[in-house]
Amino acid sequence: MSIALYDASIPVFLRYLDRLRGLVDRAEAYVRTKGLDVSEIMGARLAPDMLPFETQVRIAANFALRASFPLARLEVPPYGEFPATFAGLRTCITRAAALLGSLKPSQFEDSNGGGNSCLLESQAGNALVGLPAPEFLLHYALPNFFFHLTMAYAIMRAQGVAIGKADFDGFHAY
Repeated sequence: MSIALYDASIPVFLRYLDRLRGLVDRAEAYVRTKGLDVSEIMGARLAPDMLPFETQVRIAANFALRASFPLARLEVPPYGEFPATFAGLRTCITRAAALLGSLKPSQFEDSNGGGNSCLLESQAGNALVGLPAPEFLLHYALPNFFFHLTMAYAIMRAQGVAIGKADFDGFHAY
């Protein structure tokens, strides 16, 4: 069975950006209910050397763009500047989803060419990653997107936000 790169990327990113938006909404409701300072949640981390919640959300949204636009053989659009607020995070996610929604399946057709005809590069920390389009998406981009989404989820759980697997994937019901 073969799957098109568009089908393996855009619908997945859009679905889980929507799930991420839901996590942001739940975090905001928790802050309001508990009377917490927004900066506490925005700056919350799992470990001192890890990125905070706010950055994890932004990176997840931006990674969807970093993956999809090169697959469509387009320049990655500027991420934009958004305040470190719940509204700012929702705007960041909404903008990323709108940009992804502008991409069409036909733009991805040439990316699946054989050999090195479509070698995509991305900065991974201090490393430069260069992979053929299918491997770029499946071995690098999707795992990185889900890593940052999962970190945002885990930080919220660690802060006491009552979220579970159903909030993460939208399929489970308990």
